[in-house]
Amino acid sequence: MTISGALSNALSGLNASSRTADVVSANLANVLTEGYAVRDISLASQPDGRGVSVVGITRHVDNALLGDRRLADSALAAAETRTNFAAQIERALGTPGDPGALSTNLATFEADLVTASTRPEESNRLQTVVQDATRLAESLNSISDEIEGLRSRADTDIARTVDSINTGLEQVSTLNIQITEALFNGRATAPLEDQRQQIIDGLSEFLPLRQLPRDHGAVALVTTGGALLLDGLPAKLEFEPSAIVAPHMTLENGLLSGIQINGNNVNIGGDRGPLAGGQLAALFDVRDTLAVEAQSGVDAVARDIVERFQQAGLDPSLAPGAPGLFTDAGATFDPANEVGLAGRIKLNTAVDPDQGGALFRLRDGLGATAPGPAGNGALLQSFSAVLGENRALSSDALGPTARSAAGQIATLVSQAAQDRLSEEQTLSFATTQASELRSLELADGVDSDAELQRLLLVEQAFSANARMLQTIDDMMQTLLGI
Repeated sequence: MTISGALSNALSGLNASSRTADVVSANLANVLTEGYAVRDISLASQPDGRGVSVVGITRHVDNALLGDRRLADSALAAAETRTNFAAQIERALGTPGDPGALSTNLATFEADLVTASTRPEESNRLQTVVQDATRLAESLNSISDEIEGLRSRADTDIARTVDSINTGLEQVSTLNIQITEALFNGRATAPLEDQRQQIIDGLSEFLPLRQLPRDHGAVALVTTGGALLLDGLPAKLEFEPSAIVAPHMTLENGLLSGIQINGNNVNIGGDRGPLAGGQLAALFDVRDTLAVEAQSGVDAVARDIVERFQQAGLDPSLAPGAPGLFTDAGATFDPANEVGLAGRIKLNTAVDPDQGGALFRLRDGLGATAPGPAGNGALLQSFSAVLGENRALSSDALGPTARSAAGQIATLVSQAAQDRLSEEQTLSFATTQASELRSLELADGVDSDAELQRLLLVEQAFSANARMLQTIDDMMQTLLGI
């Protein structure tokens, strides 16, 4: 071997050791960095036998595992959204027996009617009936307001999510271009690919995405439902948020916005739609299905209470068609206007002294113009009895089974608890799946022990090549000194 050949080998070895040390140190520095993929340097001997050359730096990613983990993250985000909604509905209805719960307020009102019927001449007992009847109506109002608020927040979150998706797609498109340019110019692309992976990871919580390889390091993005969101140019998602979301407003009647992709309407219903499976679909599910069903259940309970006291013959003092003890915002309830009734149910002002009414009408009839016999508790007894009657709901929200008023509320509360439990089971499965896949992904990440071992080998190689240079220098000095 010539001196020049030995020098070339040593210098190339030093360069390879230096580049390897850079890669190892970068791996160690990013051991806790989210989205960082471990790097490995590829070396090859020079064709002429004069040392070693750096072929390139390889970024190691298990694309199949990455894709599965993203789908699991998407399912987890959807499950969290639905579970949070179910828990809020159950909390709004309250736990039976707790102060302020819907069932507790009804039970208190029923007990007040029984107490007042035994001593109908005592105005304080009648006043208690008015107060607790008002509290019952207000609890239904509050639950309806909570559901309306949840729908409104879901609508706002949809708008925010759509903006985030559009921004993310544009960023991935830009990174595709930058990665392609870097490849053509011989620059490292790994940092850009890390950044792109992090952005796609964020997008995968909103939508279940599949990443498809394209030429020159670019990628395309498509949902598992078949919606192409990025292939060269990014798609544009459009959504029009609503200032308010009232109970009667739905996607079906055109009062709430759906999703458009590049100007085309997209079906967002069902489990197999183009955008089904992620947090975005779950938000639509909350706004257009889950909350609507919850509103229907509460409206059905409100209608049951109103119709029990509005039935003909219960209060002989009322004219035909007049509102009963509970009203639809002060008017007689029309069965065609059931939607949103829980938010409008009010106590008839005829019995409320604070609103120009009189307590004696609870005892003598809502249509009474003057007090009757003070000891007559028949109407109060009828009010109490009508709440205990088993009757089927006029609407289908809680099924056809005949129940008392308390039984209908118990069914509503039980249904909410079952829904919450079911969503929690789905969330538990999704959490476990996502956690396991992330653990598998992390196992393929930076192994600090292995990297430190590599660093020791790099140190040895660097030392050996440096010693070779020192030996060549000594030889040259000896030859020049002859």
